[in-house]
This record gives sequence, structure tokens and C-alpha cells, in this order.
Amino acid sequence: MLKYILPFFVSVTCLAQSINEDHQLLWEISGNGLKEKSYLFGSLHSNDKELFHLSDSTYYALDQAKMIVLEADIFSLFDELDTRSSHVSMNYDNEGNPYGSSLESSETMYGDEDGMPQFLDAYFQQYCYNAGKQFEKLETVEFQVDVMYELGTLNHDYYRYTSNSELIDIYLRGDIYTIDEYLRSNLSVYSKGYNRLIVERNFGMSTKLDSLLKENKSSLFCAVGAGHLAGSSGLINLLRSKGYNVRKVMASYSENQTVAEKNVRSKKNYSFQDDQNHLRVVFPGKPISVEDEGEGFELKLVYRDLGQGNTYIVELYELSDDLDLDEIARTYIGSPAESPVKRIELDHGGVAYQGIADNYTDGLFWVRIVTSEDHFAIIKAFGGNKFMNSKRAHKFFDGVWVD
Repeated sequence: MLKYILPFFVSVTCLAQSINEDHQLLWEISGNGLKEKSYLFGSLHSNDKELFHLSDSTYYALDQAKMIVLEADIFSLFDELDTRSSHVSMNYDNEGNPYGSSLESSETMYGDEDGMPQFLDAYFQQYCYNAGKQFEKLETVEFQVDVMYELGTLNHDYYRYTSNSELIDIYLRGDIYTIDEYLRSNLSVYSKGYNRLIVERNFGMSTKLDSLLKENKSSLFCAVGAGHLAGSSGLINLLRSKGYNVRKVMASYSENQTVAEKNVRSKKNYSFQDDQNHLRVVFPGKPISVEDEGEGFELKLVYRDLGQGNTYIVELYELSDDLDLDEIARTYIGSPAESPVKRIELDHGGVAYQGIADNYTDGLFWVRIVTSEDHFAIIKAFGGNKFMNSKRAHKFFDGVWVD
């Protein structure tokens, strides 16, 4: 048993509540000229909270890594990927205050609102940027979409199938070989499904990962779907065939949070600052900047909680002399008659207009409009039933400053 325990881990084993020797999700990569150890982790494309009970060794691997490597850059889809399965309807009280017509958790492509904000892979990318680490991808999103279109699997049912309760139970046991058998069986309904979605991609991902290991030398943390690890054509075996030593790291869980876990969990926000436009925004993670295609904005930032289906948007426009806040609010907040727009005093000074708006693409969303001497910002936030019935949109609004 001791041969699997990393040197750094010996000093904390006395604090552990439990050790799972059979857990097969985290693997150490060494040898082949590497100066530092790197790690390969098997993930699951789900936001189920149980998946986020990471082992001490996984937190250590994340904390010390200089680079986080994932299958693809899922954040690049922020401007177009709404993972909600349905839109939200609202009711309004006698004072026009909106409240959710349902307190049920809205479903998403990766789970529902009762899960974590991001699904597991996206959480690693969120942490990467929030911690100021380097990010790399093994594949492009376009390549993944092409493969799924080719097999006819690109729909919400496919994503729900890849993170259903049966697969989650197998995953929580850390049994990558049973996961491999599960995928072989379930992908057999597609012609060449397992070979195209798993085997062929494994060869491409192992080649890219090999290049990253050789180029960077410093430690990296690579997370891929757990179905890509096991078998003769799995990433573990393919890396070994390239000369690396790949060994299992047992899952250990301490009674108290380790230093590494505290470090990882503390990276909760991403502070965006644009000094030229005097804009500061606190997002849950790093947003993408969207190019203007005739809408007239100077800057548009988008961030999404893909697991829960929440979206945060900031649009910055130049303020012309003939516009005032009242007129801007009437133009950009098309609130229902039952819920009129409200003028509010901001905690850090100034005023804003805030209310519920509606459009065809996004459905109902919260919006706040604030101005500075030269600009006005339209701040939007929307999500499922629970999000729209909470103060989370308002909390995000309070983290936006236009000086």
C-alpha cells in the first residue's frame, strides 16, 4: 500500500479520516525527462455536488500545478452556450416585486440548479484563471462538436446520459475500468461510437499531452473524462508507451482541510479591470470579451455558470450628451407592466435603474443600468427558477463599478 503514497502525503496521513486504496481517478506522471511530477485526473461532465468531494491529493495536485490542462476550452462558448433546459416564468406581488413561479430546481445540460455552479471540468478551468495559472486544451471545441455531429449524439439527452445516476455511482467509487465497460456498452448504439468518441480521441489527446509535458517541464494538472483513462488504448497506457512512469495516487480525505484545499477553495472570484474605460467587475470566474457585430457597445463581457445555467453580462456603451439615465432605462429595460422599473441608490454612491426585462433569446432576466461621466453600463444576469428568485443577480450587480 505504501508504494502508492506520495512523499508529501506521509506527513498528513495521521490526520486522514479515510484512505481509499481502490480509487483510480488520480494518476502521477513522472520520468521521461520531467523535472517535476504532473498529474492526470479522471473527470465527469456533471455538476453533481458529490463529485466535488475531492481527495487531499487532488487538491495538492491542483494547488502546486503551474498549468491546468483540459479536453477543451469550454469557456470559449460563453457567448453562445446556454445550458438551461427551459426558460423561467415569474409571478409578481402587489408591490410589483417578482418572484419565481416555481421553486423547483431548473435542469441544465450538466445537471440542475441543486448542483455546483460549474460542472467539474469547468470548475477546474474557473480555478485555473482565478488562481492565475496557465491554461491549455487538448482538443478544440470545434473538433468535439464535429465528432458528435458525425455520430448524431449532439443533443441534451447525450449529456444527461453521460452524467446519469448510474454512471455517477460508478464514478464515485473511482472505478475507471467499470466506467470503460459502461461506455463500451452504451456507445454501442452508435456505429463506431466507442472507437470514434474514445479510442481515436485518446491517441490525439496523448500526443498533445506528451508535447505539453516536454515543452513545459513544470508540473501540470490534466483532467479528462474518466472514460479516457483505462484500457489498452487509454491515456494511462498510451503515456506509459511514450516512456512516462504513470502510477495511481490513492484517495485520502483529512478530517480538517489541508493547506492545499484551503488554497484552492479560496480562489472564488475573478476581478476584471479596464483602466481605459474605468470599469471594474467581480465575476465568479474569467469572462470572455465579445466582439461588437453592429450592436454599438465598446465592451461586452460574458460569464456563465454552465452547471446551474446562470449567465452574467456587462455591456459598456459611450454616453452621448443627449441621453440621461431615465431615457436609457426606458429604452433598455422592457419590464412587464406588473413589475415597474425601480430607481435605486447605490451603496458606493450614485443611482441606477433596475428591473426585470424579457427578450426572445434569453427569456426573463434581471438588468441594472448605471452611468458614469462618459459611459453607461447595462448589467444583466439570469438563470433558472432558483437563481431568478434569489439575490444572486443583485449581488453580482453590486460588484460592477463604472467610475
